[in-house]
Amino acid sequence: RLLQVSKNYRSVIRACMEDMHQAATSTRDPALHSQYSTQVSILSAMELIWNLCEILFVEAAGAGPLLLRLLDWVRLHVCDVDSMVREVMSSENPAKHELFWNVVDIFVLQGRMDEARHLLSKEASANPTSVNMYKILDDLMKKMPVPGLGNTQTLTEMELKWQHWHEECQRYLQDGTFASNSHMESICKILLGDDDAILEKKELITTWYHFLVTRLLYSHPTVKPMELRMDLFLGRESSPESLDTILMAAFEFEMHQVIKECSIALSNWWFVAHLTDLLDHCKLLQSHNLYFGSNMREFLLLEYASGLFSHHSLWQLGVDYFDHCPEYGRVYLELHIERIPLNTEQKALKVLRICEQRQMHEQVRSICKIMAMKALRNNRLGSALSWSIRAKDAAFATLISDRFLKDYSERGCFSDLDLIDNLGPSMLLSDRLTFLGKYREFHRLYGEKRFSEAAKLLLLLMTAHIAPCSFWMTLLTDALPLLEQKEVIFSAEQTYELMRCLEDLTAGKSDKQKFQDDVETMKVEMLRLALARNLARVIVKEGTLEGS
Repeated sequence: RLLQVSKNYRSVIRACMEDMHQAATSTRDPALHSQYSTQVSILSAMELIWNLCEILFVEAAGAGPLLLRLLDWVRLHVCDVDSMVREVMSSENPAKHELFWNVVDIFVLQGRMDEARHLLSKEASANPTSVNMYKILDDLMKKMPVPGLGNTQTLTEMELKWQHWHEECQRYLQDGTFASNSHMESICKILLGDDDAILEKKELITTWYHFLVTRLLYSHPTVKPMELRMDLFLGRESSPESLDTILMAAFEFEMHQVIKECSIALSNWWFVAHLTDLLDHCKLLQSHNLYFGSNMREFLLLEYASGLFSHHSLWQLGVDYFDHCPEYGRVYLELHIERIPLNTEQKALKVLRICEQRQMHEQVRSICKIMAMKALRNNRLGSALSWSIRAKDAAFATLISDRFLKDYSERGCFSDLDLIDNLGPSMLLSDRLTFLGKYREFHRLYGEKRFSEAAKLLLLLMTAHIAPCSFWMTLLTDALPLLEQKEVIFSAEQTYELMRCLEDLTAGKSDKQKFQDDVETMKVEMLRLALARNLARVIVKEGTLEGS
């Protein structure tokens, strides 16, 4: 399963590489072409390293299959000679092409025996004098023992077969069978694993790791994984580049060195984070903890996820990576989530949902407060109230409720009716919010002509002392239409309560304050008159009822 995961990663890298290559070939801008070509080179190197790590660490191929995997690796990644192969193969008479023998050599050096034999058959038909030599060489190539994945033969049997075949090749070379054809003689020497003969084809091999795999194929086909390092010295260059250093570390089974060198050489943490995560799942990094507590896998995932948080849209992926870091992931997420700029309400809701799903209560409150303040500054009271309710911030909800009531006093109507009508249990967050919700309910009852219920609610709002003192006059003024109705709505007891409220309101003011505002004075007088009339009507009505 882990091997399949590794292959999926590689297919993604190759898909990106093909997209970049397509972009490079289609653009006319030299700067963009250079940029895309650089990306193709980086992605190619990443896939090369990942593939080798997959063979050596994830699949952990044993002696025999290991060499087959390495051959596939070389064939897949050594593409410098592909154009030469295409050119020869597409010509009318490949055997007469000047690069014919180069292509045959390439096939032999990459262990592609069937293709090499097919090309040589063209040479035999074009040159009858070399038929005998061709048949012998073809037979040697055909009989070459290669460890197969499904073979039931043991390593010992394989080594014995290979030894007999090797001796046969040696015999033909010493007999001078190929002496009259330098090309075939050179191929025979390569089959014998002759280092000098292989190095003569340096321009066709192009890389030291291609040379290493070719040499192993013809000198040690049953190489065991741990024997690779003994052969590696032949491939070393005087001043290796970063890629060479990484591949050498992989061949030497120095996993931590591979990760370290990749971290230095590559421009971001994606490659090392995902490779390390895969190796960790393969139980290959269990012994390596970092000095500050977290293991290498978590450290690299944290670094990669932190980088994602600096991107305007990829930060959401960073959250998932932090979730997979059991030791420090939550701490990092809390720190990074607070730094996300909440430019829009939609983005704020995304961040809020992430925090709520992870029970990050402090961050939820912080986000809601920030958004409530933004909405209030823009005079969007409904949005501000909604955010303050989500934050469960009673003080802020009280402040916004006061703003709603102030707006009502000035304009005579409520804004954001949908929100206020649907407060539900949220109105219990603060007394002022409760009052706002209930006062709106009073207006609704009055609008529906349910006067008796509206009157009870209005009186309750005044006697329960949840209404701000500054709003008492407004509440008493709202009682006037109910007092003037044809049908008596307020009972005697309720009327006395209203009178007491009115007296409490006027008693608290000095004489100077009382007569400063003629409108206020007129309202008080109208209320007293309306209350007295209502009381008289109630006494008559209640007396009549008692008499009957």
